[in-house]
Amino acid sequence: MRLLVLGGTRFLGRHVVTAALARGHEVATLTRGVSGPPPVGARVLIGDRDDPAALPAALDGWSPQLVVDTSCQTRSAAEHAAAALADVAGYAFVSSLNAYRNWPPGPIAGEGEPTWDTDEEAYGPDKAHAERVLSAALGDRFLTARAGLIVGPHDPLYRLGWWLDRIAAGGRVVVPADSLDQPIALVDARDLAGWLVQMAERGQGGPVNATGPAGMTTLGGLLETCREVTGSDAEWVPLSDAELLAAGVQEWTHLPLWLAAGTARTAWNVDTTRARELGLPSRPVRDSVADTWAWMRTPDRPQPPPGRELPGLPPELERALLAG
Repeated sequence: MRLLVLGGTRFLGRHVVTAALARGHEVATLTRGVSGPPPVGARVLIGDRDDPAALPAALDGWSPQLVVDTSCQTRSAAEHAAAALADVAGYAFVSSLNAYRNWPPGPIAGEGEPTWDTDEEAYGPDKAHAERVLSAALGDRFLTARAGLIVGPHDPLYRLGWWLDRIAAGGRVVVPADSLDQPIALVDARDLAGWLVQMAERGQGGPVNATGPAGMTTLGGLLETCREVTGSDAEWVPLSDAELLAAGVQEWTHLPLWLAAGTARTAWNVDTTRARELGLPSRPVRDSVADTWAWMRTPDRPQPPPGRELPGLPPELERALLAG
């Protein structure tokens, strides 16, 4: 079938293109043309989704039957897609847990939790707006995948990547003592990508919390896996939440994946029963970590999206913490 990937050159979109090609689809990608080419075999379409004329002009008579949307960041992008693509047989949309009004801190008991319905233009409310607009246009042919933490090769956001680099460098490594036993969940981009293609093929509808099962690993378990995969001699230096926050360490930004215990206890508690029922796979964490590390040792190193700084503990702050 003819499958259009909105996105397709970065992280998740690349894996969607690869999965769709492997399943025999005729694939096209629509991007602004600033983040490199898609995988070989995909038709390249160029256009800015915020321009109402761009998508019809880029298609130029090529009529997709299926859509996987990985790149919707604005309300106008969703509205223009709804106008141009309402007749497709299946549309799988990558939303976010941030579409929920009460996440973080959560917990998220199921897909019926309330989503944002404000006019405020921010990441979560914009995703929720896109869900409503596209669902109104496509009905039960529209699936919204509310994604959580996505990991794997080609990740430009450098969350797992920072830990791999820092742990591989060895020596004494600051870790959040109060969170090492905290259960966390993640989804490999390749698992999510293949599943999105299959959902579009089926014309599956409705919202899905598209992440790994709650408690699939812990933060400490993930860091230990990084140490094993990199062969590092790194030594953990556990510091409490109080010590980290007092020193100015920023949750999620300076120590990626770390949330202080008061938030973490509920933020990672997301019901993924429907995802499991619909067949979203969850490969072993070690495979995701090992494959990410293998990719990071190639010349194709992660680059931040335009205007976004990569996370990680600033060296001067790390030195102060270790000295303390």
